[in-house]
Amino acid sequence: MDDSPNLIGEEPEDEAPSAAELEAAGQESMFGAPEPSTPAPPPLAAASEAAAQPYRVLARKYRPQTFSQLLGQDAMVQTLANAIKRERLAHAFLMTGVRGVGKTSTARLIAKALNCIGPDGQGGPTIDPCGKCEPCVAIAEGRHIDVIEMDAASHTGVDDVREIIEAVRYAAVSARYKIYIIDEVHMLSRNAFNALLKTLEEPPPHVKFLFATTEADKLPVTVLSRCQRFDLRRISAELLADHFGRICAAEGVAADAEALSMIAAAAEGSARDGLSILDQAIAHADLGGAGSVSAAQVRDMLGLADKTVQRDLFGALLGGQGSTLLDLVDHQFALGVEPLALMRSAMELCHRITVAQLGKGADGISAEERAVVDQWAGSLTPGQLHRLWQLLLKGYDEVRSAPDPLTAAKMALLRVQHAGDLPDPAKLVKKLEELAARAPVAAAPGEAPTAPAAEPVAPTAADWAALVHRVEQSGQLRISQIMHDWVRVADLKHTELTYALVPGYPGDPSAELRDALLRATGERWQVSRIEGDAQPALREAAEAARDTTRAAVLADPLVEAALGAFPGAELLDEDKEQRVAGAGKNWRS
Repeated sequence: MDDSPNLIGEEPEDEAPSAAELEAAGQESMFGAPEPSTPAPPPLAAASEAAAQPYRVLARKYRPQTFSQLLGQDAMVQTLANAIKRERLAHAFLMTGVRGVGKTSTARLIAKALNCIGPDGQGGPTIDPCGKCEPCVAIAEGRHIDVIEMDAASHTGVDDVREIIEAVRYAAVSARYKIYIIDEVHMLSRNAFNALLKTLEEPPPHVKFLFATTEADKLPVTVLSRCQRFDLRRISAELLADHFGRICAAEGVAADAEALSMIAAAAEGSARDGLSILDQAIAHADLGGAGSVSAAQVRDMLGLADKTVQRDLFGALLGGQGSTLLDLVDHQFALGVEPLALMRSAMELCHRITVAQLGKGADGISAEERAVVDQWAGSLTPGQLHRLWQLLLKGYDEVRSAPDPLTAAKMALLRVQHAGDLPDPAKLVKKLEELAARAPVAAAPGEAPTAPAAEPVAPTAADWAALVHRVEQSGQLRISQIMHDWVRVADLKHTELTYALVPGYPGDPSAELRDALLRATGERWQVSRIEGDAQPALREAAEAARDTTRAAVLADPLVEAALGAFPGAELLDEDKEQRVAGAGKNWRS
């Protein structure tokens, strides 16, 4: 025929296809092309053809194709399976979670599950799509005409949403459902969300919406209320390490278990991040010539501190070896380890020791490290570890914001080392209480202080303080203040109180004390006042303890050195400053 070519430059066919040809084409589109009768290409040709294929990164090559391959999302899979079995499918799903946990992959799997027709073409929605039928293959390859994926980061306006609204009126071309997958949906503008609300609330029965976002809090409440929400969890490091091991086996790459554990920890619960690091680690191992991913190579690639050096640094920190500590920091910094990573490794080791004290060993650590951690867990007290953690955490914040992170890290670690020489707060409080109990009885102005009795009165300060607290809690604030500041207890028994007054108090509060104790305890008390020796009032004991503490602090060599270096410096009384700032408020508990 002399007809001219058509619009795409092809010559028109001479005759229409026959019925047999049409049937064969339909079978091919449904079940795939038949096996070729031609012999297989020679090995060299196959190798050259494989080499011509572009490389696909591991994160794309091993994207989950079934729900069973989805890591760590069992609750969501079970919910979807039950919804499909009971035919209770929502019209809109929202997948949210951190990066790389499978939000977009889950959306595609849901699209396959809803549109799968089975190998025989007669199947319905299923939680286990076959992956062989035309809808499954087309959706996996991203070319299905009824599964529309839109990136909301680049399609944010009302015009983009208007196209969706106009298209949902038409039925699906070849699939059971027309599915719209909108990634990073939180990037849509406010007007775009408003334009989508009506369609999202009452879509046609053949339309499903699948949203994915990392920031669900940015979505309007009106959108959240119209979707069935699934919060995808972070994937545990154990699952990620096992997953990476299977991928290395499939790729024919040898990898150390410690190296895979380090990659899984660096991924922070994200499969995509971990696979990207694994891809880089495999390339790094190939450059080394051995073709094996080792822990040393991964540590060097990620800029992590060596585990042995971490333990040496922590030991120098606890042992007060300042010179060794600074040498280790300089050595790690010269190797490329950031000061922030050093602080973080010290914090991780402190946490590991604290957890080991509770009998919970960490996974993925060597036997040598576990032995050292157990030794430190037995020699350090929980109070020391918690104080160490607070100092390291403060130092981490300082290093992160300092203009010179290396100097800040050194100063922070030296401060932690010197803080180990300070007395334990609990022991210091106990010692101060003992000193307060043995303090001499205060005398009035102009009088000589009274020496303690040969046989001191039995200590009743704790019981008396508890009784004062009960009176205060009953709402009798004035009487509780008198009991705290002016009453010296001589003897305290059940419903019996013998006391003396601090010189200077006007009047006799015995009747008021008797009434206050009755209201606070519900029992009648016998209250007697004497003139003689008694224990110091609670206010006097607190002042004596404060003076003792101040004297002990001033006698400390570090404080003496600081006062000598800065003439005119004063030691501030923090409690006094707080009392002045909070004048008129009752801070006693």
